[in-house]
Amino acid sequence: MTSDGTNFYGSTDTGSGLVISKYSPYQNISTNQSYPPVLITTSTRDDRVHPGHARKMTAALEAAGHTVRYYENIEGGHAGAADNAQTAFRSALIFEFLWRTIG
Repeated sequence: MTSDGTNFYGSTDTGSGLVISKYSPYQNISTNQSYPPVLITTSTRDDRVHPGHARKMTAALEAAGHTVRYYENIEGGHAGAADNAQTAFRSALIFEFLWRTIG
């Protein structure tokens, strides 16, 4: 597998990336489907998955009329938090979202 994953996922440059469009959540957002409320979290300093992906998904869901809550920690990394206090805050955010969403 190449470092960018094109052997496994395909490449949009060659057209083989069309395979991923069949199951990609982003590419299959629909205005005709009912979605439950969604919480998307990310970290500005994530060095593995750029926060732009979370921002783009949030914007696309909102544009399609779906309810989205978004939180971006400006510290941390791939795990989303830099220390125990931030981990506790993020956990509280998730639990509050679940409490308000499913009771």
